[in-house]
Amino acid sequence: MKHLIILGDGMSDHHVAALGGKTPLQYASTPAFDALASKGRSGLLVTVPDGFSPGSEVANTSILGYDLNKVYEGRGPLEAASIGYEMEPDDMAIRCNIITLGNDGEIANHHGGHLTTEEGTELINHLNAVLGNDRVKFIPGIQYRHLLVIKGGNKHITCAPPHDHPGEQWRELLVKPEISASAEDGRMTAEETAALLNDLILRSQEILAQHPINKRRSAGGHLTANSIWPWSPGYRPKMLTLQEMYPSVKSGAVISAVDLIRGIGHYAGLRTIIVPGMTGLADTNYEGKTRAAIEALRTDDFVFLHLEATDEAGHDGDIDLKLRAIEYLDRRVVAPIMEELSTWDEPVRVALLPDHATPVEKRIHIGDPVPFTIYTPGAEPDGVTAYDEESCAKGSYGLLRLQEFMKEFMEQ
Repeated sequence: MKHLIILGDGMSDHHVAALGGKTPLQYASTPAFDALASKGRSGLLVTVPDGFSPGSEVANTSILGYDLNKVYEGRGPLEAASIGYEMEPDDMAIRCNIITLGNDGEIANHHGGHLTTEEGTELINHLNAVLGNDRVKFIPGIQYRHLLVIKGGNKHITCAPPHDHPGEQWRELLVKPEISASAEDGRMTAEETAALLNDLILRSQEILAQHPINKRRSAGGHLTANSIWPWSPGYRPKMLTLQEMYPSVKSGAVISAVDLIRGIGHYAGLRTIIVPGMTGLADTNYEGKTRAAIEALRTDDFVFLHLEATDEAGHDGDIDLKLRAIEYLDRRVVAPIMEELSTWDEPVRVALLPDHATPVEKRIHIGDPVPFTIYTPGAEPDGVTAYDEESCAKGSYGLLRLQEFMKEFMEQ
């Protein structure tokens, strides 16, 4: 049996008064989601281990069956892998957003006004030309999501994910050394690393303010991308591949517009499929990603299909956009995939879930249990007839935790 995970990043939510007290999943029109739930078995899943923040790097790694206490090294190393940067033993990689700071000193957004990949690449390459050296290297990724590598950097620092602090004063959120940080041979101290990163933040603001891209954006009435924001550092992780963990997986693929997810896939032994026109937003190439998933299932045993748009809408606090992104995922991804698989002789087990909640009224990641449905051809359904937070809570799986999801999903 083959396996397909369809993941709507940040798709889960809270009850919203403007939606009549319903969650977006309850309010949106999702006939394909509901049909999948009606044919499958459902439950709720805890995706964030105790002591970890509810980031996508934590939740997606957990969903794929990894023990975060053993493999977690932050987002930076995962994104390094996704863009083909092979970390050296003394490297510290850290995610580097290009963000927008408001006139009153607040974090206006975590995405620089939704930079294009071309804009983000030009900006980060310029920063590397001015600020880069033997110790510091800026590496372009996608849109506003980039990478900063500090040779000999110390990961024992406290960084604030910018998407978790919209509207807050950025100076109060600068990098700090961990109180209990200890010295590591051959590396800078945590205090030195924090000071270096904060200096780069301040210097980036001066440089970005003068860049032609930001001058054009400002003249056109658009938000400017006026600061870097590094967060989630780590060293090179040590992870088993899914092939080593699950004998039924001989080959696999990951499809995502997000560097982080591709990096997780890299260490999990999944090949990366690049789909033209995928953006990580609601304007992504849904049909192209759907076709890519179907074609991958013809040759691979395991496919991880990730869609980011629902998370971005949640961070922006845009209810209408989140509803639209949910409905796009329903009719442009789940519906055609299930229609195609219904004609196959070889069975494919399909799971639908988010990695975490990103409530539109909070605009940050929340570690609530998330709803999931697993459809197994020929298996008896459990009577759940709708896919949403409350309906899935009544499913036969009950409440699963962390690695329990993959154990159930991969069970033959």
